[in-house]
Amino acid sequence: MKDIEYLKLLSKEFPNSRKAAAEIINLRAICALPKGTEYFFSDIHGEYEAFSHLLRSSSGIIRAKIEETFGNMMSEAEQLQLANLIYYPREVISNIRHDDAITRKELAEHQKITINRLISICRVVSSKYTRSKVRKKMPADYAYAIDELLHLDMNDPNKKLYYSEIVSGIIEIDFADEFIIALCELIQNLTIDSLHIIGDIFDRGARPDLVMEELMNFHDVDVQWGNHDVDWMGAACGNTACIANVLRIGTSYNSFDALEDGYGINLRPLSMFAAEVYRNDPCECFKPHLLDENKYDSVNPALAAKMCKAISIIQLKLEGQLIKKHPEYGLESRLLLDKIDYKKGEVRIDGKSYKMADTNFPTIDPEDPYKLSEGEEALMRTLRLSFIHSQVLIKHIQFLYSHGSIYKIVNGNLLYHGCIPMDDAGNFIPMTTIDGSFKGKELMDYLNTKIHDAFFLDVKDDPEKKQDAVDLMWYLWCGPNSPLFGKDKITTFEHLFLRHEKALCVENFNPYYKFSAMEAYADKILKEFGLDPDWSHIINGHVPVKTKKGEHPVKANGKLYIIDGGISKAYHEQTGIAGYTLIYNSNHLAIAAHKPFVKGKENTPAIENIEKAKKRILVRDTDIGRSLQRQIDDLKELLKAFESGAIREKF
Repeated sequence: MKDIEYLKLLSKEFPNSRKAAAEIINLRAICALPKGTEYFFSDIHGEYEAFSHLLRSSSGIIRAKIEETFGNMMSEAEQLQLANLIYYPREVISNIRHDDAITRKELAEHQKITINRLISICRVVSSKYTRSKVRKKMPADYAYAIDELLHLDMNDPNKKLYYSEIVSGIIEIDFADEFIIALCELIQNLTIDSLHIIGDIFDRGARPDLVMEELMNFHDVDVQWGNHDVDWMGAACGNTACIANVLRIGTSYNSFDALEDGYGINLRPLSMFAAEVYRNDPCECFKPHLLDENKYDSVNPALAAKMCKAISIIQLKLEGQLIKKHPEYGLESRLLLDKIDYKKGEVRIDGKSYKMADTNFPTIDPEDPYKLSEGEEALMRTLRLSFIHSQVLIKHIQFLYSHGSIYKIVNGNLLYHGCIPMDDAGNFIPMTTIDGSFKGKELMDYLNTKIHDAFFLDVKDDPEKKQDAVDLMWYLWCGPNSPLFGKDKITTFEHLFLRHEKALCVENFNPYYKFSAMEAYADKILKEFGLDPDWSHIINGHVPVKTKKGEHPVKANGKLYIIDGGISKAYHEQTGIAGYTLIYNSNHLAIAAHKPFVKGKENTPAIENIEKAKKRILVRDTDIGRSLQRQIDDLKELLKAFESGAIREKF
């Protein structure tokens, strides 16, 4: 018998054998249901509108359910209209309401047809859940009516009038719009059971802050941090190199709405400093990418270029300071400011000199190139305070910590953003730290702890350990042995000043990306994390899949899924698509290839079934099912305790 004290605690919730037996029956029934549908996204990169559409549309699954439900009963145009209503109910209803050509009678008939169609879709998408779970997802005000409509037997003539009266009543009291919105949101909610984000929520796109808000409002989500996420997390921890990098990317990609309107970062000190120091400098190498328009904080591109240059120089200095402070990083080759001949305007890399595209460096002292000027020091103090005191940023970072990790194992799948670093022979390579060397799973577990220390460890408890963890956040963004970066070097300097030297700008991927595409090495990684290669998968992102060059996201004979297809507009030209969703339901694994998002256009992804389950996967076969089985076992022990008299029943 289990620990009697534990069973006594359990008996407070189930005080007698009737209640315990009823819960066992309930849990067994849940275990026999089909598993919920999991959705996997990667590399969202601030593309809020595109990502929001994918969530609302369940990456094309809702469109497929409409076709499955109505088939030839509705035209293609009608199906698209219904799909658009489910995705954007408030906007569609508002447009209908403002259509002067539609009469009140026509509107009522339209509402009646729409409610009936939405109820039909609701029945389909709710079929794999318990009635109680569906009820919990319903808005409280309409739960009774929706529940009745979903479960009425329309073959019973006595119920037809009842059904009709519910719908007619909703329309007559002018609550049809709100009821339709409730049904649409319920359909969205039911279609995605759980959501996995395989890293890189931030940077490049216009509104990562709104992506974060969307995730925080979602019912079941986890995040595996990417290098761009850790960079922002490091910034929130006060790492000035991370802050400078966040601002360099933000000014380069014209993301002023996210920085100022979203996070309340005061960029005026940076704009004033840049305008003064680079007053007559055109900053040609720093012109921003104008992929999105700012709605609230529009900045002149010429000033944005000056701001980008100012913060880029500061970043290179701060990174140099960290590299010198931490010889264990092994990044001395990235110390390039002291390799510049400031008179000739050349830099020496690997024994060869190169002419630089920009040679105006008013804040760099050639005798001490990594030292910040007084103006730069004052600017970074101000910017650091702005980051660590941003309430919205801290709220978002706390969510990343509470719902995130560097890797996750769920339902037999291994999720991480980048790689498990390997050498040229396919062996796991160690990362050297002040605490020792770590590789493979041990490295991932160690880094998970260090990332938490950077934010949560009290500086008073261990100031050196705290600072080392904060410093390490920058290395995880760009270090060669960082599993979040996975390249031999980051070429920020080369892209800024030597972009004409294409060979210098190349960042070579870790051998992991070659080996992991082979089944034997994918099996090796799965075994390293205690998983069975016969039915487990690796799911990661980080590297855009160039579909237009014939690349495919499925590798290693179906053991590895790389689902970064480039949601970010910055990648569309390279990839030919706009990212992937991996969809894992009770019957199969499927890949949805996204189209570049254009609001108001037909954006339904192309869905390809990749792997069919040998048998339908039930809840009992999942992590949740195993947890439910443990609860069942505990309740059976409680029943024994009641029968033996070890615990007295209460009625």
